[in-house]
Amino acid sequence: MDMLVLPFGVMCSLGLAGLALSFAAILNTKSSVRSYDRRAKTRQAQLEAEFASAKEAVSELTAEVHHIRECGPAPPPMPRRGFNISTRSQALRMHRRGDSPARIADVLQVPLQEVELLLKVHQIVLENLIVAPKPDAPLGRANSA
Repeated sequence: MDMLVLPFGVMCSLGLAGLALSFAAILNTKSSVRSYDRRAKTRQAQLEAEFASAKEAVSELTAEVHHIRECGPAPPPMPRRGFNISTRSQALRMHRRGDSPARIADVLQVPLQEVELLLKVHQIVLENLIVAPKPDAPLGRANSA
């Protein structure tokens, strides 16, 4: 009989150990599920708050669009100041004196890009004037004879 008691005791103890491990796994799973539920509820609350904020922003923008439509079209922007003949000649005069394009733009209150464009066009015109036409070529029409 002693021979049967030892294997039976080992089997019972292994069974009890397995049962204890099963209970521990079940408890661990339950705590993991509770933790996941808490995180999910927190995230859901955050998303609902963000959604409410976005919904409020959309309703404000919608009200602003309706207000703009009721007010009518915006007046056209004022034309910006550009070159006329006197400012063009003054810019070229300042350039001949050695002023920089940025300084010319500041003094005349015109965009720097327009000053640079004027100076480039002026340089091209001067280069074309310096090159004299060939004496053989007529100035007006080409001879077709």
